[in-house]
Amino acid sequence: MEIIRSNFKINLHKVYQAIEEADFFAIDGEFSGISNGPSVTALTSGFDTPEERYQKLKKHSMDFLLFQFGLCAFKYDHTDSKHVTKSFNFYVFPKPFSRSSPDVKFVCQSSSIDFLASQGFDFNKVFCSGIPYLNQEEERQLREQFDEKRSQANGAGALAKCPVTIPEDQKKFIDQVIEKIEDFLQSEEKRSLELDPCTGFQRKLIYQTLSWKYPKGIHVETLETDKKERHIVISKVDEEERKRREQEKYTKEQGKLVVGHNMLLDVMHTIHQFYCPLPADLNEFKEMAICVFPRLLDTKLMASTQPFKDIINNTSLAELEKRLKETPFDPPKVESAEGFPSYDTASEQLHEAGYDAYITGLCFISMANYLGSLLSPPKMCVSARSKLIEPFFNKLFLMRVMDIPYLNLEGPDLQPKRDHVLHVTFPKEWKTSDLYQLFSAFGNIQISWIDDTSAFVSLSQPEQVQIAVNTSKYAESYRIQTYAEYVGKKQKGKQVKRKWTEDSWKEVDRKRPHMQGPCYHSNSFTAAGMLGKRTLSPDPREAALEDRESEEVSDSELEQTDSCTDPLPEGRKKSKKLKRMKKELSLAGSVSDSPAVLFEVPDTW
Repeated sequence: MEIIRSNFKINLHKVYQAIEEADFFAIDGEFSGISNGPSVTALTSGFDTPEERYQKLKKHSMDFLLFQFGLCAFKYDHTDSKHVTKSFNFYVFPKPFSRSSPDVKFVCQSSSIDFLASQGFDFNKVFCSGIPYLNQEEERQLREQFDEKRSQANGAGALAKCPVTIPEDQKKFIDQVIEKIEDFLQSEEKRSLELDPCTGFQRKLIYQTLSWKYPKGIHVETLETDKKERHIVISKVDEEERKRREQEKYTKEQGKLVVGHNMLLDVMHTIHQFYCPLPADLNEFKEMAICVFPRLLDTKLMASTQPFKDIINNTSLAELEKRLKETPFDPPKVESAEGFPSYDTASEQLHEAGYDAYITGLCFISMANYLGSLLSPPKMCVSARSKLIEPFFNKLFLMRVMDIPYLNLEGPDLQPKRDHVLHVTFPKEWKTSDLYQLFSAFGNIQISWIDDTSAFVSLSQPEQVQIAVNTSKYAESYRIQTYAEYVGKKQKGKQVKRKWTEDSWKEVDRKRPHMQGPCYHSNSFTAAGMLGKRTLSPDPREAALEDRESEEVSDSELEQTDSCTDPLPEGRKKSKKLKRMKKELSLAGSVSDSPAVLFEVPDTW
């Protein structure tokens, strides 16, 4: 279903309903570009650390615009043994709707625009009909400006902030709900109140209104009748009981699974564009990502891991979808919900975000069911909450990193030994062939460019590293050092810079607590072992297009409070609060963190 500015409001309740009913959903985004500085090859160096990759993407990719967002909800019909889908294709554009609203600046990359145009992308629909939006901080500032103008016009002081704006056509409904709740609270006999079934949008308005009007003394939850109708139940509780129920609810739901393919950029853009600016620190980003997307699964990582690794040769999205239709996989039975257009995978509508989200969901179902088929007895339909797929939760594929396959959102990242890697600096005129010539005596090598004058070179044998370093001692045009020496000098340079700006750093430390966690080491990956699966393209255009196909991001919680009461600092606090709650529940034994017995995402491949 195509969602643009003119039909957004009338279809919003369908979006809420699809999210609420879904077992899981898949997401995808289309962008105006990938890198505003280095080539894609340099942007995705083979020996980036997770921190370096995050900083590169944050610096060079966030000025582009996510202008098409795809969402496909999947719900399993047990009666007919099929998955029912609801797909949405949102065109979004930050059109200023007043002189005081943000006038967003963004950049475009000609190769990306040309590629999308070749795929039939409708840019006029983005710019003429795209849905306008604000992130939380922008909304807060705009509301403050609006309130200030109203107070000045009325000759009054600052107005009390209301956490939710009720549409005119819903005010009567909300007033009736409030009246029922007031009568309920005054009654000494009743301990709970069941409201009549209503739409997902109306339930959201109820949650937002009650969270502001009755912050204490009641517990609100959504239940389902025998007829599958959803309704709200309100209970009288003291603060301790309310917290206990909230924890039970968190344990039960933990957020619905959001599936994407090579989804790191999708997640970063979605948070940056619609939630709040990305934090400077990787660990803070991880906390924020978990707050916005409690459970993520990357199908590219899943397809690159055992038991799929040996039977799937190409993990780009289009090729993966084709492979999963063949033996030993069993394509799922899928049907579009009534009133929603259906997709035909034979037509390959690639790079339409809604379609890419749809086939991403199909890929997940096929791979999850394959895991189930390996059980004894086999399980033919694996739920999105199954422990079989838990090892893949909240691990995002790191494109073209040779020895760190994923970014771990819920813990420390892998730190492989890189004692077979050299850092080489050389004249700007050098090409890849010059590096191959320089290391011709060392057998098979792998080259990963950093910029025009430096690159990482991995040797097949770690014992050859010192020999290579010694050969460059008297060279004038190039320098070779070990990876450990390179990292040491880089860290020392940061320390010197930090010392020069000591007062500034103290101010940063005062405002933002450090979140650095423990680290652990894994066995190193051998470069030779990685060549078959993860290669670096020397052609930036080829690199961009290859994984643009595979790079092809959410669960808007129906019960969250309105964003006008949650400015940017509060957004950060929310992620920390969620992390503390999860930790407390885990210690209490309420949340199961045990990995699946049969399948794990390994530390090394």
